[in-house]
Amino acid sequence: MAAYEAKKPELEELGAVVIAATTDSCESTVDMVSETGLSFPVAYGVTEDALEAFDPWWTEDHHGRYAEPMEFLVLRGGTVFGSIYASGPVGRMGVEDVLVSIRGREGRRIEESQKGQSTK
Repeated sequence: MAAYEAKKPELEELGAVVIAATTDSCESTVDMVSETGLSFPVAYGVTEDALEAFDPWWTEDHHGRYAEPMEFLVLRGGTVFGSIYASGPVGRMGVEDVLVSIRGREGRRIEESQKGQSTK
């Protein structure tokens, strides 16, 4: 999340918004946000029932049962453009990959818009 915070100006320039959610408690989440200096919204207290709609990858170990991280790129209209489901400590969506994906998508959107205007 620190990498997303560091790239927040670039993301905002592209019209992207970062939102995080956790199953952690309010107190734990407030502490984490305070310690890390995150400035984007972080929801807390997400329940297992709520997570089931996303079909997460569940892990059970000495920490208990928990869902592995999930990341989504969502378009303006609410369509999921990309997603990554981690099955362990690797496999996360890096902010640089997100920037490349958004820039590519925006470039195609602008190109299509210009083509539509030139045919009128």
